[in-house]
Amino acid sequence: MTYEEVLKAVFPLLEGVDLASCMAVSKQWRHIARDDFFWKCACAKRWPSICKRPNPPTLTYYKLYQTFYKRRPGRTLLPPRLSFDDLEFFIDIWTEDRFIFSEVVPGPILQNGITIPPPGVCDMLRLHMESSEYKMKVPVEPRFTVPLSQTVNVSVLVGRKDSNKVACILNKSKFDYIDRTAYRAMANDYLDFSPVYPFTTGIRAWISLLFMDSGNEGVVDVFGIEMDFMDAANSKEEVLWLLDMLDWK
Repeated sequence: MTYEEVLKAVFPLLEGVDLASCMAVSKQWRHIARDDFFWKCACAKRWPSICKRPNPPTLTYYKLYQTFYKRRPGRTLLPPRLSFDDLEFFIDIWTEDRFIFSEVVPGPILQNGITIPPPGVCDMLRLHMESSEYKMKVPVEPRFTVPLSQTVNVSVLVGRKDSNKVACILNKSKFDYIDRTAYRAMANDYLDFSPVYPFTTGIRAWISLLFMDSGNEGVVDVFGIEMDFMDAANSKEEVLWLLDMLDWK
């Protein structure tokens, strides 16, 4: 068996990555390894069904393997069209009988958040606030107290100063989950997206009351409000793109 025949017997057994390494050995090896039959064998190990047709769906099987053999890294987002400077958030929180928080929060204030947790915050909440996850926070001044026995609801609208349009983030959502170990009360609602994005669904906005014990049994002392979109948006740019896709009226 000649030297070239040995290579032609071995190459069909190799994985595509190893076959590509063989192409770098010498001009002769490269010339032999470029035979598309070997690359069809490599493709058949990953996508056997695609090799059942007489011709490759791309120009060659070599091109097919080059294009799809590994997962492509995530693409970098284009700069968002929105800016927090153009946004203001209308946050209303109420109990069964009264409003306890009703403020217009400028975008930059919500973006910059609470840089230093106040004294008295529990360790678990402090770790949460100091984590690298992107969450928007606003301090509550003056603080307010909430009896845990009462139902508390929240609505959040966002306005665009550049176009005088408004979109809904949360609409009459109930703080129905209170985590006493993490000192957070949470509400959520599904986002309404523009009809331009018909396949963007199932993304929720979350808003949390950050609190500490008030000293009175059954009453919590709220010092901050936090808003995020969980894994749907993990950076400032992703949040702005998500907000840009809302159903603005």
